[in-house]
Amino acid sequence: MQVLLVEDQVIVRQGLKVILEQDEKITVAHEAANGQEAIHILEKHLIDFVMMDVRMPVMNGIEATSVIKQKWPHVKILILTTFNDDAYAVEALRQGANGFLLKTSESAKLIAAVHSCMNGGLTLHEEVAAKVMPKLLERSTETPRPEVTLSDREMAITKLVGEGKTNKEIASALFLSVGTVKNHLTHILQKTGQRDRTQLAIYAIKHDISD
Repeated sequence: MQVLLVEDQVIVRQGLKVILEQDEKITVAHEAANGQEAIHILEKHLIDFVMMDVRMPVMNGIEATSVIKQKWPHVKILILTTFNDDAYAVEALRQGANGFLLKTSESAKLIAAVHSCMNGGLTLHEEVAAKVMPKLLERSTETPRPEVTLSDREMAITKLVGEGKTNKEIASALFLSVGTVKNHLTHILQKTGQRDRTQLAIYAIKHDISD
């Protein structure tokens, strides 16, 4: 797993690298001090995963997330935030970020979040989710539920996506192959008009997709 770290504070970046490379499946291949540097690196190198700060000079994490998801939609992005960054985190998720964590998270949680995002999960730090989710859903009462018809299987998969489950976890829960889950997700995204998995998870919560 080729990881790009985007963080303007060198000491924080070095600390994150040490933590992530405790996992033998993770390689911090490149580092950047801002979003613009990150985009330049992505133009030249194959990157699987970006771990990115929100507040940075030149180009912040939200702007960079928007550009990266438009140019390289397959790249997973995990936003690092603080309690004061919840508004930024909301916008980052709307731009397609695959999740966010607090910088104070334990090492094991940080590594687990990387794997979860890579496997298709939506990672939300529980201490910040309570502040962020209401903002993501604040317009749900104003927006009528769209006339979208999902099959029972598609409803079940959408519900699990809304719970932050990975493709592997969804496959296990529904006794399907991972490939079948991916195929269903492609159709669900087309039907609901959602751009990516993060948007589908928000859609599931907004529209109270349940059993």
